[in-house]
Amino acid sequence: MSATVHPSSVIAEGVELGEGVVIGPFCVVEGPSRIGTGTVLKSHAVVGPHTEIGRDCVLYPHSAVGLDPQDLKFKGAATRLVVGDRNVFRENTTVHRGTEHGGGVTKLGDDNFLMAGAHVAHDCIVGDKNILANAATLAGHVEVGSGCNIGAFSAVHQFCRVGDHAFMGGFTVATQDVLPYMKTVGARETKSYGVNSIGLQRKGFSADAIEALKKANRILFHAGLLREQALERCEAELGATPEVAYLIRFIRDAKRGIHRG
Repeated sequence: MSATVHPSSVIAEGVELGEGVVIGPFCVVEGPSRIGTGTVLKSHAVVGPHTEIGRDCVLYPHSAVGLDPQDLKFKGAATRLVVGDRNVFRENTTVHRGTEHGGGVTKLGDDNFLMAGAHVAHDCIVGDKNILANAATLAGHVEVGSGCNIGAFSAVHQFCRVGDHAFMGGFTVATQDVLPYMKTVGARETKSYGVNSIGLQRKGFSADAIEALKKANRILFHAGLLREQALERCEAELGATPEVAYLIRFIRDAKRGIHRG
């Protein structure tokens, strides 16, 4: 089954359309770019140049992906956006290409859901199965793991990280790294409020893993220990649990600090 393109849409030279691609009315696809098998562009969607979109993605009206980064140092370089499979971009979402000084590429993995008005800036690296709720915003150079829920109207400062399966409440402002597996909320004084037990249960995490994370949270933030003392104790007592081992690595690798409890 070949691609279907509405006659009102503009497809530039150098665009590769996979089998079963559907381009709705009044869309613009700049080249060079590639759109994977089964992907659908609804009306007025825009795809910029040097953009690769995987299979079975959906771009809703007025979404714009792969356009120039909002960076004053950008001078028109052929930087890239790479998008995986089964991603959904709802109305008015924007995802920008990378910058030369920031690695040259913005990446999204598979099965991400970007709600209306969400924004992913230049040079961000986003994993799989994340939800960015309405108007959630990632500044440049942000790293987001997998399985995260970033609440409506939340913002993540440039160069910050959001760990795997983190839950950010609506209107949260993250100016430091957001801990994996935890609930982080706050606009003026952003804090971690412990393990997102219910969310992890729904995702199929074992009771043992959740209990180990709870114990780690108590040691790290409520035992009155210095940072390295707490990390060493967690490693000794709970480091055999993969989720706790990842939490420890995440904290040790933090360059901007963490939002702690």
